[in-house]
Amino acid sequence: MKTLLGRRAKSTALLLILLAGGIGVLSSTQTWLTVTRADGGEVLDVAGNAAVPLLAPLSLTVLALDAALALVGPVARRVFAALALAVGAVTLVLTLRIVLLHPLDAAAPALTKATGLAGDAALSDVVHSIGLTAWPWIAVTGWILLVLGAVLALVMAGRWRTGGRRYQTSATTHDGPVDPVESWDELSRGTDPTR
Repeated sequence: MKTLLGRRAKSTALLLILLAGGIGVLSSTQTWLTVTRADGGEVLDVAGNAAVPLLAPLSLTVLALDAALALVGPVARRVFAALALAVGAVTLVLTLRIVLLHPLDAAAPALTKATGLAGDAALSDVVHSIGLTAWPWIAVTGWILLVLGAVLALVMAGRWRTGGRRYQTSATTHDGPVDPVESWDELSRGTDPTR
């Protein structure tokens, strides 16, 4: 029963974290904000990675943490799950800031590129309104999945099965000098003769 519960918890946690990382990477390339200009210029689209510069790197970190969680032992699993939880909290806060405030600084790089103006005072005169697309909300959903998956991994890490013999090394020691013929034989069997 414990093994089955551990297996289900492991696959569920890994799937939630994988989904969150995938949503983060995908949403970083999509339009998050649309800026209507007061000067009558064209509407500017602001991608997720421009609105939140850490979005793509943190999303890739989540995918790497997911892969690591699948392979490591219980102690490292808890460390990686805690890191995933921290990344989930940070990305959730950064994304909710965009969703709730529609801040000018999130659109500033695109506006500066389009108008040549910089600074909040100059850019606020150029902006009529900042609209929100569905992608920041999708990203928020992904970060909630990440937090849930990381908490599940943190709580259930001790019940997961380890990777198996193929991920473990066996150390053998030699008392005397190493014979070259024996070394080749050990290599043929898949054992490292230098241990």
